[in-house]
Amino acid sequence: MSPINHTLDGLELAQLGWVVPDIHAAVTFLSRALGLADFPEPERVRAQDLGMTYYGQVVPGEWLTTQTYNGGTFIELVQPLCGQSMFHDYLARYPAGGTQHLAYRLPVEGFERVTRQLLEAGYYLISEVDHPIARMAFFDTYQTVGVATEIMGITPEGWGAIDQMRKAV
Repeated sequence: MSPINHTLDGLELAQLGWVVPDIHAAVTFLSRALGLADFPEPERVRAQDLGMTYYGQVVPGEWLTTQTYNGGTFIELVQPLCGQSMFHDYLARYPAGGTQHLAYRLPVEGFERVTRQLLEAGYYLISEVDHPIARMAFFDTYQTVGVATEIMGITPEGWGAIDQMRKAV
């Protein structure tokens, strides 16, 4: 792999993504035992509805997800249910679950530059989604940093959604 030099310079750590075998148990523990802000009720997500790719193709995959804002960073929980996705892969490899990805955000205008630099440095694209509030790309950086790296290009609508989520806590 080529060096990525300063590819992540200027990006803000936005989210810790945990994949868990039981999202309700994780919410209870994180909310009660650690005193983290309340998590909203988990939502069922389908990769097909998001147009989320898995190694270049949209394939059937479903999971539960919820997130909360805590101390400047969002904490996302994901429980794979059925199908295929990077979340399913992670839980198959680590049945107890764990931190699966770290997400870094920047304005959407810089998204192509950063993702191109990661690809040029030899990091494989696992998954991506183009959503009205953000473009997201997940890279296989497991061997380098132990987790996947998500790049989030936040749209103007997305910055408003982020502000709303921050205020909701």
